[in-house]
Amino acid sequence: MDNYNTTLELKATAENIYEALVYQIPRWWTELFTGSSAQTGDLFTVRFGDEIHKTMRIKEAIPHSRLIWYVEDSLIALPELKNQTEWIGTRIVWEMKQKENSSLLQLTHLGLNPAVECYAICSGGWDQFIGSLKLFLETGNGTPYRK
Repeated sequence: MDNYNTTLELKATAENIYEALVYQIPRWWTELFTGSSAQTGDLFTVRFGDEIHKTMRIKEAIPHSRLIWYVEDSLIALPELKNQTEWIGTRIVWEMKQKENSSLLQLTHLGLNPAVECYAICSGGWDQFIGSLKLFLETGNGTPYRK
């Protein structure tokens, strides 16, 4: 099964992308952020209102190159979903590569594939927030979830 995967070319350095993924999550993903996401072993939680949250542990952090988040806990409490904890045990892999005047960012969510019940909702969510990350990196203003 193909996992969710997207690649973007960004007018930003690999260093700036890494910094946004490690230190600036509230500025592009959700303002409801707690914990730390800076180094291997750190744990953080993101929330999208009262019905959706994800808690992730940093499994790998290679500056300006690669990050891996392991989903330890998750709830997507939407009435249309029978399995509201599908993200638990999945991995989110961020890979960045510096080019001459831009960078490539690849996001792969291992375990989020078309066989997963929330695939349409969750892949749409990634598309939305990857767009926000691009805006944040290129203009300084993302469109994170705000309560």
